[in-house]
Amino acid sequence: MLRQLEGCQLVFDIGANRGQFALVARQCFPSARIVSFEPLPGPAAIFRRVFAQDDAVTLHEAAVGPQVARGMMHVSARDDSSSLLPIAPLQSSLFPGTAEVGTTEVAVAPLDSFVSAADIAMPALLKLDVQGFELVALAGCAPLLAHFDWVYCECSFVELYAGQKLAADVIEWLSAKGLRLWGMFNPVYDSHGRAVQADFLFGRL
Repeated sequence: MLRQLEGCQLVFDIGANRGQFALVARQCFPSARIVSFEPLPGPAAIFRRVFAQDDAVTLHEAAVGPQVARGMMHVSARDDSSSLLPIAPLQSSLFPGTAEVGTTEVAVAPLDSFVSAADIAMPALLKLDVQGFELVALAGCAPLLAHFDWVYCECSFVELYAGQKLAADVIEWLSAKGLRLWGMFNPVYDSHGRAVQADFLFGRL
């Protein structure tokens, strides 16, 4: 899917975890610069080791949100399911082994605290995998959103994290910003065949 984003020069990877998406982005866009964000120290340390020899990758140990703040991360037994929103019972039921095991305070800041519009080489991709925190994180990107050609975002159809906005809300919000839904990938269904979550690609017309 990413390979269709021709000429991508810059990837912003929000919710980087250990660097899984950044590795795929590096394969798809060998010459692109990658700027990643991961607030949890453990995964961030692994990310740094993975990309220690890649000078075109930068990691900020922070989450993205509308204001500079300290946020409470709800840490999952599987750290890539951790969220700044409380983990809802349905998440643990559908994905065993993802229950909350603790909390930790993390840094949160708007995207423009780290980069300016002048730093964004277009065409650019904004990726978010933030476990229910999508609309809040997007609000933290809003002042710079016009400089992104594509947004790739994991969204849910059901409430996996308490108070999260669902896929329809994200689609509506991005559409109002001129980013229309291009495609849906990697869908997950429950045992009754109901859609749970998927990855969504948005682009400008």
